[in-house]
Amino acid sequence: MNGHWQTINYKQGNLIMTSTDQSFEHLLSSVREFIRTECIPYEKEVDLADEIPERIVQGMRDLGLFGHSIPREFGGAGLTSEQLSLVNMEVSQAATTFRARFGGNTGIASESLIVDGTPDQKKKYLPKLASGELTGCFALTEPNAGSDATAQKTTAIKEGNEYILNGTKCFITNAPVADLFTVFARTDQTIKGAAGVTAFLIERGTSGLSTSQRYQMMGQRGSPVGEVILENCRVSENAIVGGRPGLGFRTAMKALNKQRINLAGLCIGPAIRLVKEMVDYARTREQFGQAIGEFQLVQQMIAESNLEVYAARALLLETARKRDSGQDVTMEASMCKLLASEMCGRVADRAVQIFGGAGYIAGNVAEQFYRDVRLFRLYEGTSQIHLVNIAKRTMAMMNEVKSA
Repeated sequence: MNGHWQTINYKQGNLIMTSTDQSFEHLLSSVREFIRTECIPYEKEVDLADEIPERIVQGMRDLGLFGHSIPREFGGAGLTSEQLSLVNMEVSQAATTFRARFGGNTGIASESLIVDGTPDQKKKYLPKLASGELTGCFALTEPNAGSDATAQKTTAIKEGNEYILNGTKCFITNAPVADLFTVFARTDQTIKGAAGVTAFLIERGTSGLSTSQRYQMMGQRGSPVGEVILENCRVSENAIVGGRPGLGFRTAMKALNKQRINLAGLCIGPAIRLVKEMVDYARTREQFGQAIGEFQLVQQMIAESNLEVYAARALLLETARKRDSGQDVTMEASMCKLLASEMCGRVADRAVQIFGGAGYIAGNVAEQFYRDVRLFRLYEGTSQIHLVNIAKRTMAMMNEVKSA
């Protein structure tokens, strides 16, 4: 084990893998090599240009990165949650913008189709998402529907065999470059809350659908994030995910449940990288006639960071295994996302502290990752929302035990 990979290149050990262990190990090795040779060397370039070179995106397609979680029958790798977690911890050791480019297709942008799409919808779109021919995005958030995702204002009014959509979605990853949009809109105006929300599949080029320019962001530069604008956008009723109106919020929660597990892995990867960078810097940076790694308070920051990485990783893999076995992991998924995102923020802060003044200068790995990982505590549910979810589910669970 060496380089950036010494804290992640674990053997399978007690991991519960499938019968394709050998092919998965080959896949993981290929991903690791691609991240090390094609992504990490261009982190600064992408951060400055705010764009990933097309040759790297094509390399992602060639490696199959767009289809890891899509079933094999539709051209994907069909990875289990546990396997996908291991891959996510690898790909996110490069600047997070690289994974964001293909992450929608192998995550939230395809999951709605996988769990609730009709056979025809799956056949039409999943192979193209798996190959990277199409880039997908998940358009749920609105200016007034963030943490309260049920407060959807986008409307879909039925007219004959069609629906007319109006509204604006914001903070949508890959919106400026997406080819396929999973859009959530209220089809029943008489019902408030989650009921009455429907998910639609809308292709770019559909009249009435447009996207904004990409946002200028604090971090994750190179990841195109923007708005989806619907102005009398007319679609067939066949565009409804699953073919049944009113079930969109249920579909969204299914997709988000898996994505929160994915995101935990994407938080752990940067923390692994930063621990390595901290150690390397502490070994070479000298003060008072010795390497700063000899000072116990610096050692404390390194030790606490590595400890938290291992704790988050253990929770993630345990939760992924439970999901793979068919258990309900709604609460555990929230725990994973909360623990890993908060952990990653603390590790990034310690990295800047160890790097000192150098860690505050643009172009430094600690500075860039500090900006990049701040977003993790906001999307797929803020830390505060996950605390509320965990508390409610814990109390409900205890009530069930008490009444048993």
